[in-house]
This record gives sequence, C-alpha cells and structure tokens, in this order.
Amino acid sequence: MFDPKKLLDDLLGSQIPGTSGTVRDKAGQAVQMAKDNPLAAGALAAVLLGTGAGRNVTGAAVKLGGLAAIGGLAYKAYQNYKAGNAPAEAPAAGEPELLPPPKDTAFHPSPQGEDEFTLTLIRAMISAAKADGHIDDEERQKIAGKLSLAGIDSDAEKFLMAELASPLDLDTLVAGAKTDAQKLELYTASRLTIDPDTRAERGYLDLLAGRLGLPDALVDHVEATVSAAKVPAKAGTSPNPRW
Repeated sequence: MFDPKKLLDDLLGSQIPGTSGTVRDKAGQAVQMAKDNPLAAGALAAVLLGTGAGRNVTGAAVKLGGLAAIGGLAYKAYQNYKAGNAPAEAPAAGEPELLPPPKDTAFHPSPQGEDEFTLTLIRAMISAAKADGHIDDEERQKIAGKLSLAGIDSDAEKFLMAELASPLDLDTLVAGAKTDAQKLELYTASRLTIDPDTRAERGYLDLLAGRLGLPDALVDHVEATVSAAKVPAKAGTSPNPRW
C-alpha cells in the first residue's frame, strides 16, 4: 500500500528527500524531455491530470507539504471570513506567508483517520481535474506513460489510474468530509487543482460548494486565498497544456 500523505505531497510538489529539487521540477523535466508543454499548474496535478491554468502553487505551500498546505490555506480563508474581512481582489506583492493551521484547531491534521481523509482530498483533486471532461481513454493512456518518469510508486499509480477512470461520485466524495473544517479543506484542495476558466469547471466548484454547505462569502475567501497562493507560470508556459 502506498503512503497517501506522500502522494498528496507529490501532487502539490513537495521536496524530494535527499535532493535539491521538487517533484514538480522532476516531472517538468520529464515533460520537456518528451517535448510536451511545460508545467502550467501545481506540480503533478498538471503532469498527471493536464489541468494547467497558467499558474503555479508558490514555494510557501510546497514547503509545508500537502496536508499542512491545504489546511493552512483553508484556515486562513476561514479566519478572514470570521473576521469579516473583504476578500482580496488580487494577491499582495511578493510571496504571501503561509503557515500550517494551529494545533488547537480542527484544521490541524489528526492521526486518527488521517490517511483516509488524505485519500479523500486526492480524490477531490482528481474529480476537479476531470470537471471539464477532457480526460478520455486516450488521455489516460498518455498519463499512464508519464507516471514512471515522475517517480510515482506503482501502487499509487494504480490508485491514480483507477480514480481517473472512475465516474464522478459526488455523494461519496462529500461524505468523506466529516467536519466543517474537512469540508472547507476538501473544497480548498479542489480549488487548488484547477483555475475555473471554463463553465464546466466553475459549475463543478459551485456544485461542490453547495453540496458541502459552504456559505458564499466563505467560498469567496477561499478563492482569494488560493489565488494569492499561486503565481503566474513562467514565460512560454501554455495556459492549457495538452498531451
């Protein structure tokens, strides 16, 4: 069995142990070697799922690791919402500070059921990535051919491919979030995966927020917080990478 937390770290581009590069860097090199478009979104989410939208997750989120980054972003959005602040229309200059959620909050990862919820977050990211319907059988075959280049564990590869091939099951996905904090984290992970540039993607996120029971104002704060955690992709990066 693969380590769900490691896979989530890989998807968000966390540091590869013992190296000076990230999974995102390694995956990007593989894509360039294959003469495909360079990365245009968060780490392996772009390579595996083809969901680039011209923006990269900043180093602040990458350094924290998957669970802490998602929890930190969700907590920050929640705090701004509770304080009655207006959502920022644009990211502040420079890389925003991102901290893991405090240990005394519901957003801090708990060892009990942590792996199960991590898998739920990964499924949420994959479901969001499939929202525009472009991942067909041919796309999945091309994705499968790149997983080994990206250094993905064989068991994790099987899990990812099975999830890519599975139909959307929003009921099961939503049921995987047991607390209000987890519901917000699930939406945050989904929003991290895609920038809703199509009606299908925007519609999916709106539907997900509604099913999770998230207030519109809170969703607006997630939008602002996630946007601030992303920066424009490097010059020459296609906003809509295809294989």
